[in-house]
Amino acid sequence: MARNHIQEEYINKAAKGRMLNKHEIVELLLIEDEDRLQALFEAARKIKQKIFSNKVFLYGFLYFSTWCRNDCNFCYFRKSNVIDRYRKTPAEVLDIAKRLADSGVHLIDLTMGEDMKYHAENFESLLDIVERIKKSIGLPVMISTGVLKNEIIDAFAKLGTEWYALYQETHNRELFKKLRVFQDYDERMNAKLYAQRKGMLIEEGILTGVGETLEDIAESLLAMGKINANQVRVMSFIPQKGTPMENIKTPDRNMELKIIAILRLMYPYALIPASLDVDGISGLKNRIRAGANVVTSIIPPKEGLMGVAQNSKDVDDGGRTVEGVRTILSEMGMELATVQEYRSYIENNFHARRICS
Repeated sequence: MARNHIQEEYINKAAKGRMLNKHEIVELLLIEDEDRLQALFEAARKIKQKIFSNKVFLYGFLYFSTWCRNDCNFCYFRKSNVIDRYRKTPAEVLDIAKRLADSGVHLIDLTMGEDMKYHAENFESLLDIVERIKKSIGLPVMISTGVLKNEIIDAFAKLGTEWYALYQETHNRELFKKLRVFQDYDERMNAKLYAQRKGMLIEEGILTGVGETLEDIAESLLAMGKINANQVRVMSFIPQKGTPMENIKTPDRNMELKIIAILRLMYPYALIPASLDVDGISGLKNRIRAGANVVTSIIPPKEGLMGVAQNSKDVDDGGRTVEGVRTILSEMGMELATVQEYRSYIENNFHARRICS
């Protein structure tokens, strides 16, 4: 009973707009009592409703190259994994982006592994794709391209590319070394901070279920505020065939849901995704109920495209479409925002306040 009372106190503290410290975050991550759990989610929903009403944003996901120079221990697309790979042509990327836009998404997320073909050409073809999307399609663009050199970030920023997504996965440096082998923690962090200084919005994210402690999670949630990430996310680890971590079990989803809710309490104005890339369409309602307000990984079926955490789940059967999401949101009393509402939100909010204000 004493712990339940303390946890309720911390929920109420955060709901009143007061920042949580590391100890308080850990206490909320320890919630097991169903009543306290629902109280946490309800508090997060109230904050989301106050700021975003019942509107939800959708991101079209276009994983255009599965070639990668890295050997991350958690990733299906690590360079040493013997799998079928693809690299979409610029014409294919533009065609799919147009159809995603026509279907009703609010942003095009251009994602790739760290494909050396693009590095060798200084990203000229991708820069051209972004320019053409912005001119002919008119939607905001997120690039999820791995670590980029400053001069390449300069070029994307000059085009008006709105977002740069580059997740640390964890802010525990030792765990980072185990997950992203032979990669530099500071190089990765500094790339997104440089993009931010150049006027781009940044997304930060963590994985849960990869050997982290509750203290590690708390440190990560605080770190997201320190760098003023505009979109913050968590995804549950999914074991991938052919990787060193393929026998590690996926974690209980309540941890991911608690983290979503705590993020909403800590950072009321942040965009927080409910990713279809973990549990597919069946996992959407719980993530929205926990405080998420963006649905990511909308993928058009039968285009030969893949997801990341779940490379094929719900893709070709049409489970990750705008209409599929719209139906579920309607059942929840939620509705899709307009493209202009999304654009107005990022223009009027993120350039005027910190996410924790």
